[in-house]
Amino acid sequence: MTRVSTVQNYNIMTSNLMRAQIRQSEVGNQVSNQKVAADLKGYAKNAEMLTAMRSTQARLTGLVDQTRQVSNRLEMQDSGLGKVADSTKSAREAIANALASGSAQTMMQQLQAAFGNVVQGLNTKANGLYVFSGAKTDTPTTDATTMGSLTLAPTTASLFNNDTYIATGRVDEQASANIGVLGNAVGEQVFDAFKLVQAHVDAFGPFTGKLTDTQVNFLNGVLGEFDKAYKGVVDIQGKNGVTQKRFESAEGDLQNQVDTLAGMVGGITDVDMADAVTRLESAKLAVQASAQVFTSLQASSLLNVLK
Repeated sequence: MTRVSTVQNYNIMTSNLMRAQIRQSEVGNQVSNQKVAADLKGYAKNAEMLTAMRSTQARLTGLVDQTRQVSNRLEMQDSGLGKVADSTKSAREAIANALASGSAQTMMQQLQAAFGNVVQGLNTKANGLYVFSGAKTDTPTTDATTMGSLTLAPTTASLFNNDTYIATGRVDEQASANIGVLGNAVGEQVFDAFKLVQAHVDAFGPFTGKLTDTQVNFLNGVLGEFDKAYKGVVDIQGKNGVTQKRFESAEGDLQNQVDTLAGMVGGITDVDMADAVTRLESAKLAVQASAQVFTSLQASSLLNVLK
């Protein structure tokens, strides 16, 4: 005798159809989001490992961002130090040229311009903050404006507003390094060299036209002071460059670690799209097959026979 239908058959086919639809929905979400699951529950035994890896990834990303900020500051410090050094050298060359020509016709104008550039270099900013002012980052490193400021001030040191705080930055998870440079450490010797010239002008009058023997002897002595001041700034710039290179190298190493972790996390969370698309097509076929069988089962209902 041909079996017409049973409640058990309906239950089995309904269950199969629902499972097929759920599977199709899951795989469809994976293809759409390109992720294995939307939350940690979907990663089962890998959930704890994934949480730890993401925590490490976030910490390393934070360090990368920090080293980039430090590198930006060090770059601006290098620019400021370079300006101070170049301007000090330019002042020295202006004096040397005056001595070579025997005339100081334009020497003071050149010295004033060089001093203005020194002040600009000392008042260098990064992200709106004065980099050579220690902790007083909202205060200009120096209030000096012209060479006349040097002899009006009670001392050269009084022209600098920075405190003694030297900023530090984390190189990586284990090490930190001093990154700050103080304005007075950079500029006091430079200011003193310019001050010698200004004091001579205040005492004996400006340098104009042909140099006298007294002026020549004085300027020859000043050249050595500018040489020492220039060397002092260049030494500080060199140390800043070493620190800058250290942070650039650390940034590269940290970024490599972040990229490696991202690949490892992706290996757990990211879907193999080719495989996922294949599984989606299989899931669709399973839904269609279950629906077709369910329809066939409905057609073989006892009611149809009785009719």
